Amino acid sequence: MSEESPQRGPSGGCCGCIISLPVVAGLVWILFQYATWPDVKGLAESNPESTAFIQAYDDGPVDWRWVSYESISSNLGHAIIVSEDGEFFDHMGFSAREIRAAIEEAVEEKEAPRGASTMTQQLAKNLWLSPSRNPVRKIQEGILAGQLEGYLDKRRILEIYLNVVEFGPGIYGAEAAARRFFDKAASELTQWEAALLAASLPRPKSWNPDTMAERYVARARRIERVMRITGNIRRRVENPSRE
Repeated sequence: MSEESPQRGPSGGCCGCIISLPVVAGLVWILFQYATWPDVKGLAESNPESTAFIQAYDDGPVDWRWVSYESISSNLGHAIIVSEDGEFFDHMGFSAREIRAAIEEAVEEKEAPRGASTMTQQLAKNLWLSPSRNPVRKIQEGILAGQLEGYLDKRRILEIYLNVVEFGPGIYGAEAAARRFFDKAASELTQWEAALLAASLPRPKSWNPDTMAERYVARARRIERVMRITGNIRRRVENPSRE
């Protein structure tokens, strides 16, 4: 009479190995994220040396010139807030209003909705992440946006944003864009020029002052119209120290 093999418990043998592999992989991923997580707090005092989007650009030379907040026309901050994140000064990184606005804009323009990210979320993505929209990256973006709002004031977030976003192929930041498209400093941008730059943000490679595509110009005109009736936003851009 043969002896029966002893039963292995649920935590023993190969079954235990299979169960533990996802746990180990998860712990490794968490440790990696912890070890490589950006120094968000450091941006309160130091300017970024580069960004994930600048480093990933491989279609030619990059033009990027950092300037202070005072060296950028308030027209540009006003135009971008109007076009990208009307609640910028009032939210802590996330905005239900932006989601609604993205849906309404998509219906009006008969295209897929834009990302509906706040400017703080956009900044987190530009600085440290990839353009992909996978769930893990969105979680990282959300955490980083919360940290940006926690460590930096609105003036600093806006200053970094205006200096790092792409306004045309390989053209990053307000100063490079103003010099390239209008042959002037960022401090001299007019309301219309600012509206043109703000309108380029959803797709800077095809929508920029060099192309003057019909839908792009129509978007810039809408931005300029809204700028005329949102003086309250302009005042907050000009005096953000209270934010």
